[in-house]
Amino acid sequence: MQPVPKTTFLTRLNEQVAVKMTVIFGSIWCVYAFFVFSLIPLAAPAWQNTLLYISNCIQLVALPALMVGNAVLSRASDQRAAEDHQALVEILNDVRAEVAALKAMTSGIAQKTDEAAKHPSSEMVSFANEAIINLGEAIATPAPPTPERSK
Repeated sequence: MQPVPKTTFLTRLNEQVAVKMTVIFGSIWCVYAFFVFSLIPLAAPAWQNTLLYISNCIQLVALPALMVGNAVLSRASDQRAAEDHQALVEILNDVRAEVAALKAMTSGIAQKTDEAAKHPSSEMVSFANEAIINLGEAIATPAPPTPERSK
C-alpha cells in the first residue's frame, strides 16, 4: 500500500468533487441526459459542430474526474477491508483459544472413559449397603407346580 499523503483542505475538496462527479456520472439520469444530448443534432443539424465540441470537453473533464473518484472510493473500500480483516483475525484467534480449551476438557473426559473401560466390571452390585446382587449368578426361578392326577 502507498503511504497516505497529508490531507489538506484543497485535497479533501478535490476528492469530494471527484466522488460527487463519479456518483452523478454513474447515475441513470446522466445516461438519459446524454441520450437526449445525442439526439439534439437530429432536431438542429446546424448545432452539430458545437455539440461535438461540447461532448469532447465533457469527455476531457469527466474521464479524469471519474478516475480520481474511483481511486478515492477504492481507497475507502480498501481501508474498510483492512479493518474487517483485522476484526476477523481477532475473532479467529478467540475461536482458536476456545477450541484449544474445549480440546483440553474433552481429552480428560476421553482419558477417564478409556480408563473406566479397561477396569473389569464388578459382579457384585451394592445398593446403599443393604442389597447385594451378584451379577454372575443365574437367577433361579422356581418351577411352576405340576398338577397331580387323580386316580
